[in-house]
Amino acid sequence: MIELENVTKEYPMGETVYHALRGVDLEISEREFLAISGPSGSGKSTLLHVIGALHRPTGGRALFEGKDLGSLSRDELAQLRNTRIGFIFQQFYLLPRATAQRNVELPMVYAGVRPPERRARAAACLDRVGLSEFAHHLPTQLSGGQAQRVALARALVNSPALLLGDEPTGNLDSQTTKEILQLFVSLHEEGRTVVLVTHEREIAEQVKREVVLRDGRIEEDTRATH
Repeated sequence: MIELENVTKEYPMGETVYHALRGVDLEISEREFLAISGPSGSGKSTLLHVIGALHRPTGGRALFEGKDLGSLSRDELAQLRNTRIGFIFQQFYLLPRATAQRNVELPMVYAGVRPPERRARAAACLDRVGLSEFAHHLPTQLSGGQAQRVALARALVNSPALLLGDEPTGNLDSQTTKEILQLFVSLHEEGRTVVLVTHEREIAEQVKREVVLRDGRIEEDTRATH
């Protein structure tokens, strides 16, 4: 599904250049459950953003399902992200004045889905994450765990093949972390490819494969024996 070949990513910082990724080679197969870990500043989020077609690599090649992301137009990348990839971030990024239902419907608006189908699919996804009764609540009326479930439901509405989470439990308590992690485990068991950036050992120990970054390079790539 994902192929990275000698990927580099650089950001100009005044008169210097920050090297976020330094020659990363990585393959991720369909239906893998993978954690990306490492110390702060190691390039974890940058790597996830390259995998998810949010950032183009500075050098090397990044391919998604055989498509070279560097050769796609901005509109083609947006279409790919909206239909094939679901994103869940630490900060939730919910529209504050929109209900949970409306927040979940948004990706389908951009995808051109008709309103009756949007409503039905959003309701089904909210039910999938256990929030049917909160469909008409605003984000300010939700707990952190509930808001993250809404964000997860939003990521699922266009039936993505790949789910990417950037520290998705970073702002949550330990019990809620376990509940969100179990949702990711269930979604993986249903056939989705899941890649999570995390610094939490509890999550890294649950996945099937862990990639450890340090200074923009892959330091370890291990598969679980359990």
